[in-house]
Amino acid sequence: MGSNGIMDVLALEAKNVQGAEPEKKAAPRPKPKPPKKAKRIVYFEVEIIDLRTKEKLLLLDKVEPTATVLDIKSLFHKSYPKWYPARQSLRLDPKSKCLRDEEVLQTLPVGTTASFYFSDLGAQLTWGTVFLAECAGPLIIYLIFYFRLPFIYSPKYDFTSSKHWVVHLACMCHSFHYAKRILETIFVHRISHGTMPLRNIFKNCGYYWCNAAWMAYYINHPLYTTPYYGEQQVKIGLYLFVFCQVGNFSIHVALRNLKLPGSKTKKIPYPTKNPFTWIFWLVSCPNYTYELGSWIGFTVMTQCAAVAFFTLVAFIQMTVWAKGKHRSYLKEFRDYPTLRSSILPFIL
Repeated sequence: MGSNGIMDVLALEAKNVQGAEPEKKAAPRPKPKPPKKAKRIVYFEVEIIDLRTKEKLLLLDKVEPTATVLDIKSLFHKSYPKWYPARQSLRLDPKSKCLRDEEVLQTLPVGTTASFYFSDLGAQLTWGTVFLAECAGPLIIYLIFYFRLPFIYSPKYDFTSSKHWVVHLACMCHSFHYAKRILETIFVHRISHGTMPLRNIFKNCGYYWCNAAWMAYYINHPLYTTPYYGEQQVKIGLYLFVFCQVGNFSIHVALRNLKLPGSKTKKIPYPTKNPFTWIFWLVSCPNYTYELGSWIGFTVMTQCAAVAFFTLVAFIQMTVWAKGKHRSYLKEFRDYPTLRSSILPFIL
């Protein structure tokens, strides 16, 4: 190639370079945002004071603000192993109510240094154990009288059987009722209350056991007289008893399905597809309504004064419980149905 050819090539390359578009500069990267400063956690100082002696038992340092009362009880338990959480009562003032386990420290009316007054509730039993003891006793005691074991009636009646069919029917109904309660305690109930003082079980069991023995003594007595209106009265009492037993079970199942296992969130109970639950439209505690109906049926069926007395006392006690539950519903839920009564529709 000649010199002129070389010059032409160089000139062409120079022209191409001059005509080429300049390269685009890369866009500048955005500056990273500075990390957010972590919120400063304000820890609490918690002192636990003996309610009776006013002695300072423990000072807990750097307690997280989200700690619950149960967490504080657990920390206290580590220093005093004999006082497990269920045995502890903590309150903000010696005369105030006990704090609930789910209450959170930072929501309580305290400063960063909180004082809790401690009292010992005594040995505790789970409510499941209490219910089983309350129900197993009447079941066994009634059968002792039904089979007429020795030292109850006259020796000539030992291990004899009653000639009245209503006596056998009453035994089946009574045994069914308490066997049902035992099975419900094991498989159905989700008990929200944790424990009960051990000393109370003697009072509770004494009430149920003694009443069971009292009514069983008269119903299974060799001189027991059958209801005045005979078979018709027995059947009416039996139908009412069975109807209310099914209704009571239906309410317990509905209440069980109302909340998830381990959840303490409270909800308003409403009727389900089960017709026995439709009474929820009129009553806050239909389980007590059906329980009362069962014992009224048993009273009609046996025509026994001891059963009638037990039914009356049970009605008074269940009314107290139902009214308390009804007030609790009204306080917790603003949209709670106003048509509902406590235990008896439109009456009580």
